[in-house]
Amino acid sequence: MDLVLRYIINSASKCASSGGRPTPNAGRFGDYSCDSPWTLINSTLSAMRGILPDPDFIIWTGDDTPHVPDEQLGVEPVLRIIGNLTHIIKTTFPNTKVYSAMGNHDYHPKNQMPPEKNNIYEQTANLWHDWLHAASKETFKIGGYYTEKLLNQTGFRVVVLNTNLYYDQNKLTENIKDPADQFSWADKVLQDAAKNNEKVYIIGHVPPGFFEKKRDKAWFRKEFNKRYIDLIQKHSAIIHGQFFGHHHTDSFRMFYSSKGSPISAMFLAPGVTPWITTLPGVIDGGNNPGIRMFAYDTKTLLIKDIITYYMNLTYSNVVHERWEKEYRLTEAFRVPDASPASMHRVMERISSDKCYLQKYYEFNSVNYDLTECHADCRVDHVCAMREVDFEAYEKCVVKEGGSFTAPVLFTLLLSLMLSLLCLN
Repeated sequence: MDLVLRYIINSASKCASSGGRPTPNAGRFGDYSCDSPWTLINSTLSAMRGILPDPDFIIWTGDDTPHVPDEQLGVEPVLRIIGNLTHIIKTTFPNTKVYSAMGNHDYHPKNQMPPEKNNIYEQTANLWHDWLHAASKETFKIGGYYTEKLLNQTGFRVVVLNTNLYYDQNKLTENIKDPADQFSWADKVLQDAAKNNEKVYIIGHVPPGFFEKKRDKAWFRKEFNKRYIDLIQKHSAIIHGQFFGHHHTDSFRMFYSSKGSPISAMFLAPGVTPWITTLPGVIDGGNNPGIRMFAYDTKTLLIKDIITYYMNLTYSNVVHERWEKEYRLTEAFRVPDASPASMHRVMERISSDKCYLQKYYEFNSVNYDLTECHADCRVDHVCAMREVDFEAYEKCVVKEGGSFTAPVLFTLLLSLMLSLLCLN
């Protein structure tokens, strides 16, 4: 899950993370302009326990601190927030293994993750002491990454990466070929996993590729993006799932072989925080709080299904607290599982069928943005899903077109018509 917290209402009716936007309708569980209040965090963990009280394991993809300027935070507040969230997860799921990755906001100053030992890596490793093996703590303190056998089972492995090292906002890694030697380390880990006939899950925070809500917005530096793709293509035979956050949106990314066959899928889970991004160029980029459950084959690690639950923030603030099932992947997109082949089929249906496109688009913001996904919107989403590589993405945008923007009234009429056509 992607967790972001801290929500402070001041005399001007604004929360600290609103960027100056007024929040006159802020309720018990927060506001779309703000990060998560503790009531929402508590509600989320309670909902998770109610849905599945004894999960095999939890994936925590980071980003725990508020979207506020660095001068409003500091090393101690960042560590305190990570510690508070660690405590509530441990308290709610005392017997559950947690595989936790750092987000770009889990450092001070934000985004500036160093490719070497530092106090925050060390203190975070101490906070996660119960979840990390001894060897994991050592690599975590060096670069914020680690690997372990999945649930200590022979034949299964988890690789948790610190992809914040590849973030284009990280000035500390700008001129380094392999920050913290993470690519070399991951390549060796995956080579050894192949020799030992292991199946692998990869976990991280900042994903490669492009943000579907803003044309041409990549997160990785170009050279890091290519190295990540090369790593996945080289070891795709043993990689059975990739799980990332950062976007706050519900989406996925496809990876293909040099011959064009689907070889891996990366799942981007929606965020708990409803915060409307202040990223320039993104219009109304908020979401309802979401949590996700993966059903997997315990013998093959195949992702069999994905079930997403959500809180309608407006309803819960006005009426009463309510978490409900949003959708089940296999039902919503009519596929047998969440394998790379099935996710390729999902992407093709979204690309070619307006009803599937609209369904996906509404899921993307966890039923927050229910407007029509027009021609430009379709290009942005489809190309982001299909092409993680920089050049391939650019070619996709040109090929798929996407310069048409309908007038507002026409868009509204199309949206109403589409809603009627897609009812089933």
